[in-house]
Amino acid sequence: MGSKSRGLGAGKKLKNRRTQFRWNKKSFVKKALGLKKKYDPLKGSSQAKGLVLEKRQVEAKQPNSAMRKCVRVQLIKNGQQVTAFAPGDKAITFIDEHDEVIIECMGGRQGKAKGDLSGIRWQVIKVNDQSLRDLVLKRLDKARK
Repeated sequence: MGSKSRGLGAGKKLKNRRTQFRWNKKSFVKKALGLKKKYDPLKGSSQAKGLVLEKRQVEAKQPNSAMRKCVRVQLIKNGQQVTAFAPGDKAITFIDEHDEVIIECMGGRQGKAKGDLSGIRWQVIKVNDQSLRDLVLKRLDKARK
């Protein structure tokens, strides 16, 4: 097989070639077949509401030795369980079991885990309709439900 077609009548051949070789790209295949929506617990949405089942600590990957504070969340939309990170200093103290939280994607590469947290793709942004960041920065007091 030589080089690409050139010349005045080569448009159709080039177009067909492009559509054929797009399937070699992982990102295109994922988008074309809708694999993100199919396997993502949030089903393609940016945020989701859930209930806290338990608090847990996750060990960071090497060379760090920290215990990262996380919560196990059951999503309301489909009942699936995910582990979400609680960002901020002492943020875990504002989250209790059976609280209603909103989680969002943490933004790791290609939708995978971020930083030294293995297998954790989401983070908590709201607790009982209050911003977790505002609670950590003491701009708000935690509401009772």
